[in-house]
This record gives sequence, C-alpha cells and structure tokens, in this order.
Amino acid sequence: MKGTGSAAGAFVSDFGALREPVFRALWTANIFSNVGSWMQDVGASWLMTSLSASPLMIALVQAATTLPIFALALPAGALADVIDRRRLLIVTQTWMLLSAGTLGLLTALGLTGPWTLLALTFALGMGTALNAPAWQAIVPELVPRSEIQPALALNGIGINLARTVGPALGGLVIAAAGPGAVFLLNSVSFVGVIFVLRRWRRPSQSSTLPAERIFGAMQAGIRYVRHAPDMRAVLVRAAAFIFFGSALWALLPGVVRFGLKQGPEGYGLVLGCLGAGAVAGAAFLGRARRAFGVNALVAGSILVFAAVLLLMAWVPSFAAICVVMFLAGGAWLTLLTSFNASAQAILPHWVRGRALAVYLLTFFGGMAAGSALWGTVATHAGPRAALTAAGLGLVAGLALTARHRLATGEGLDLAPSRHWPAPFAYDAGEGDRGPVLVTVEYQIDAARSAEFADAMRAVRRIRLRDGAVRWDLFQDASAPGRHVETFLVESWMEHLRQHERLTVSDRDVEQRARSFHTGAQPPVVTHYIARDLPA
Repeated sequence: MKGTGSAAGAFVSDFGALREPVFRALWTANIFSNVGSWMQDVGASWLMTSLSASPLMIALVQAATTLPIFALALPAGALADVIDRRRLLIVTQTWMLLSAGTLGLLTALGLTGPWTLLALTFALGMGTALNAPAWQAIVPELVPRSEIQPALALNGIGINLARTVGPALGGLVIAAAGPGAVFLLNSVSFVGVIFVLRRWRRPSQSSTLPAERIFGAMQAGIRYVRHAPDMRAVLVRAAAFIFFGSALWALLPGVVRFGLKQGPEGYGLVLGCLGAGAVAGAAFLGRARRAFGVNALVAGSILVFAAVLLLMAWVPSFAAICVVMFLAGGAWLTLLTSFNASAQAILPHWVRGRALAVYLLTFFGGMAAGSALWGTVATHAGPRAALTAAGLGLVAGLALTARHRLATGEGLDLAPSRHWPAPFAYDAGEGDRGPVLVTVEYQIDAARSAEFADAMRAVRRIRLRDGAVRWDLFQDASAPGRHVETFLVESWMEHLRQHERLTVSDRDVEQRARSFHTGAQPPVVTHYIARDLPA
C-alpha cells in the first residue's frame, strides 16, 4: 500500500459508496428505520421486565426476534434469488410496518401480556427474516464491486448510528409515554424505506431459462455452501462467535435493571454507548483492516468481546458497564462487517441470496439458541456464571476455529462467463427429464497424471457446487493416459443452469485442468439423459 495521501484516500475508499444515489437514499432511509427498530427492541425488552421478572422470559424476547430467521432464512434466500428482490423488500417492509403498528395499538390499550408480546415480536421477526437475505443481496447491485466492503461498513455505521440514538430515544419515550408509543413510532419508521424502494428502478436480470422452483433453489443454495470452502469458513467463524457472544444481548436488560438498579433511561444510555462504540469502530475499520488484515482483526475483536463479557460479570459498576459497552460496540461492528464482507466477496449473483440466507441462518440460529441457553444458565446459576462461561467460550472458540481463515475475494472474477457452448437443441417441455450424465474425456501424459488429478480437485468443487449430485474421475486401466471425468445432474434443466452459473474464475480453473490435455482435438464432451425402460 502506498502511503501518499493515506488519510484522504482512506476516507474516499471507506465512504465513496455514498456517491451512488440509490445506495445513499436507501442508507439514509434505513437509518431512520433502524432508529425505530432499536427503540422497538428497548421497548419490548423493557415491557417484558414489567410483565415478568423471569430471566428466561426476558431472554425469550431476543429469541423471538431471531428465531424466525432460523426458521425462514432458507426460503427467504431462495425467494431473494428467484423473484424480484425489490418487490420482495417492499412486501416485507410493509409486513413489519403492520406488525409493529398492531403491537403498538394493543400496548397503548393495555391489552399486551407476556405471550402477546412474544407473538407479535415473533411476527416482526418473520418480516425481518424474509427481508434480510434480499436486503443483503442487493448491496452489490447498488455499488461497484470495489465498493462492496465499504458499503457494508457504511451499513454498519448506519445501524450503529441508529443504535446510538434509538435506545436513548426509546428510553425517553418509554419514560414519557410508555412502550406502546415506541412501537407505533417504529411502525412509522418503515415508510421511508418503502418509498425509496418503490422509486428504485432495478435492472432486470436476463436469463433464457425459467425461474427455479423454491424447494429446488433451496437445495441448490445448500449444495453451493457445502462445496464452497471459503463460505464454510465464514459460517464456522460466525457460529463460534455468536453462540457465546449472544450472552451480552440476552442478559444485558436484566443486568442493567436488576444488577445495576437502573431505569429505562439507564438502559438506553448503555445501549447508546454500545452504538457509539460501533460508530467509532466503523470509522477506523478500513484502516485497521488494511494495517492488520481481516483475520487478525477478527481474532482481536473476539478477544475484546470476551473481555467485555467477563467485565460485565465481575465489575458491577454502571460507569464501567458504559465503558465496556463502547468497546463491545466496536468489536461487534468489526466482526459482523468482516463476516458479511467475506461472504459477499466470494458469492456470485445467482446464489447470493441463498448463501447469505445460510449465513443468516447460522448467525441468528446461534443467537436464538445462545439467548435461550444463557437465559437458562442465568436462571439456575446466576448472570455472573453465565457471562463468565460465555466469555471463556469465546476464547476457546477462537482457538478451535483459527484454521478457518476468512477470504477477501481478491483475484476472483464472479462475472458469468457462459463459456460452455449450448450442448444441442432440446424440447423446452422436457426440461425436467433426468438425471443427466455428462462425460469429459481427456488424454493426459501418464507421467503427469498426479498433477492432473490435483488440478481436477478444484474442478470437482465447481461441478458439485453448481449443480452436480455426483462427480468422479476415471482412469483407463489399459491406457493410463486416458481419463474420463463424469458428473451427474438431477435434470436437463439443472444442467442448463450450470451453463449460466459458471464464472470467469471458474473458467480459469477449467483451463488449468484442460492444459494437461495432449490430444489433437479438445476434450470430448458427451451428454446422456436417463430414459425409462418399456413396461
């Protein structure tokens, strides 16, 4: 990295995404929406402490928010890839508006009990679940590829600006008008996002093939993640963090109210400190990432978060909690941005919504399970024991997952290559025929057979990731230089989709493998479609 003009260059790099008009408008509208959402979280958690003193019931508010993402993430991700993402976002934002409005109205009328609160919080979580994969997936459509990571960091800044204002404002509104007013204000906050989405003219995505079915699209997303090592690394690191890190969100309301004897204003101030720390962390995130690298930065942030949990357990001081929440906010923003940016950088367009849904499933599933677990531990052993166990668990998880390194996507070209020629004309009405067996015959110098097999390992990952259900490489027993690659696809239509899913980087991998071919003609490709035997 050149040092000339580093401060100005860092600023342009980190905030340049705001030059894109649609991104800037959505980012601004989303800040107001997130202010409402943080007010909603404060109101829901505080209302539950008024309705029940059980740590488990208080923790279930967080679980009710995140559990729908665990249940609906995969269908939501499939929808985000199969139907128009803009329209899906408008529908989900409207659903959240109605859910928050209903909760606000019932609360204002004094009709909300513990289970009503959990049910409507769950409904709001359903909207979040259906919204999240599409929202994450549109970022690369709004900014150039070089601005994806700064755009994600800006999203984090917006969320945490809202986190700084929202909880404090929520505490003041609760003190002045009660939780019902907070829920109604959150309902209104979705209007701006809906307005911007309706004005956005999203470019259509061209494809000569019919849209995938939802269940098949879900299967394709899971298959892609299973055979994409870089994406698996993101999931492993995120799961190891969030399962233990969720203790902060699950236990913080009870610690502030019952341990520190604070009211709603104090709780809002604590969350405001957390949000301020996240904003401060985001301002330095780009420079820290360039200086230390993403993996060192993630490791350091996890250690900071572990220290925060231990300090929460053993330093019962309101001032100290405010300070450590500032540190927690910076670490939280760094970790979420790093995980998300790594996933965005390695995912092609066709599967981005589904793969991000698997990421969200992992993240929020861990959040829901962790919240329930640490609430239960706190109920039986006390909050101090729960926070201590979670802090030590973060350190252990960091050590156990250190070999799963996050990728940055440098050197990848995820643009569709479409370098496979159309195999032959087909009857569109027979697209579901299958399975389909594809064979590719290579002639290899027998002395380089081991090198060729090693190059084919990367080809295998591409085939299985993009649609094959089985892959094999055979060597002719009588002619050691003759190799036949075979892969099996569920249907003819799914094989045609493989043609559209290949990227420029995939083409480079194939070319490396084909460079071992010594025949006068290119490798022979043959397609076989299974047929039914006569009765």
